[in-house]
Formats: sequence, C-alpha cells, structure tokens
Amino acid sequence: MLLDGINAIRACHHKEGHPHHHPHGGEAPVETHTHGGREIKVVRRVLDANDIMAAASRKRFAEQRVFVLNLMSSPGSGKTTTLEKTLGHLMPEFRCAVIVGDICTTADADRLAASGAPVVQINTDEFGGDCHLAAHVIEKALGGLNLEEIDILIVENIGNLVCPAEFDIGEDKRAVILSVTEGEDKPLKYPLMFRECDAALLNKIDLLPYLDYDVKLAVANILQIHPDMPIFETSAKTEEGFEPWLEWLKTSAKEKIG
Repeated sequence: MLLDGINAIRACHHKEGHPHHHPHGGEAPVETHTHGGREIKVVRRVLDANDIMAAASRKRFAEQRVFVLNLMSSPGSGKTTTLEKTLGHLMPEFRCAVIVGDICTTADADRLAASGAPVVQINTDEFGGDCHLAAHVIEKALGGLNLEEIDILIVENIGNLVCPAEFDIGEDKRAVILSVTEGEDKPLKYPLMFRECDAALLNKIDLLPYLDYDVKLAVANILQIHPDMPIFETSAKTEEGFEPWLEWLKTSAKEKIG
C-alpha cells in the first residue's frame, strides 16, 4: 500500500486477537509437555529462528553489495532528526534507502521521505505494538525496495533500549543514539544495547549549557560496557560533531560496497 510515496506495511497480523509472542518467521522448534491432562506447547530457540532469517538477508545484502546500518535508541533521542541530517550528507554520493519501524503512524517516514530516499514504513500496532524489528519483518519490507539501486540501507528501529539489541536483522553495523537528556547511567542500565553496537552517538549536545550533565561520566560508562567503542558527540539540530560520525559511516559502507 502506498501512502504519500511511502511503502507502508504491517509487520504481521495475528488473527482472532491472539497476543503477540516473539517467535516469527517460520515455525520455531516446539516441545510439547503434559500437565494436569492438558498439553502445553513450549517454543524453544526463538532467537535461533530469527538468526536463520537474518543470515539469509545478510547473504542477500552481500550479493547486492548493500551496506546495512541498524540505528537504535530510546524514544525522543533525536534518532529521526539525526537520520534526516545524515541522509542529507550521504546523498547523492551514496544511493540510500530507509526502513522505519514504529508502533503507529508514518510521521517519521513522512519526514525522511522528503530526502528523496525510498522509505518503507513498518507499523506493529495490529498485534499490540511490538517493541523491536525482527528479521522476518525486514525480509518483508525488502519487497518494497530495489536493492540493485541501493548502496546504503538504514533501518530506524523502534525506540527502545532493550529488545532491538537482541534481534539480528542481517545488518553490517549497529549504532545507538543516547541523548544528553536521558542521564549518564543509561549504558549501565541497558548494557546489552551498548555491548552489541559498533558505535554510539551522544546527541543533543547543544542542550548541555542548560543541563546538569556529565559528558565524561556518560562516555566512561559507555566505554565500561564496550571498551574502544567509537563515540561521537553530536547535535542533530546544529550538526555539530557530525563530521566524525559521517566519516565513520562512509568508511564502514565503502569497506563493503567498494
């Protein structure tokens, strides 16, 4: 379905009001137990099923020489604005496309489509609002894109510092955005996200004069979880600090696409 030039899809649909569970993308291994005369089916190795689909997508991206970035953060970190500004610097040198994950609305996709990049919107509200994008959803979204015409595919994941870090989607690199309005302790509270990502952006530094925020402590907390991780202090509003971020991203992409 096309909405104002944006290819919008529903991530999946569960019939008869069934609640959402994490296993998707084919049947995950199931064990059946009996308790009190009733059968109880237990789904095992959910992430294994996801990883199989992610590996298939990664192979497809490699064959088409498409660099894929998984961009993650909590809600309100400035992820969409950062992506808007990033696309403005990448294009037209790189042919870019975006997959946007949100529970509801096409608001972010509408903004990103103004860049001229192809945008696929994924909404998860039909089954209660999933907290992340999984490999099977990305595979479905690829039906709205021509990979032969793309150099860099950026996935703007659903705002959440927990679940998205657990699910491989076939990406080449992961980046997390942490805004200075969120507190210096977030890397310690959500270590998996910072451990699994390849780079971190400390965003909204234009607000530092108005906040009681310790940048050195935030950086130290990130490095405690992920030593030697590249950390870029940025302002999506003013584009301060964008050059090192863009250089990292372009270099990472060129390593794959040549």
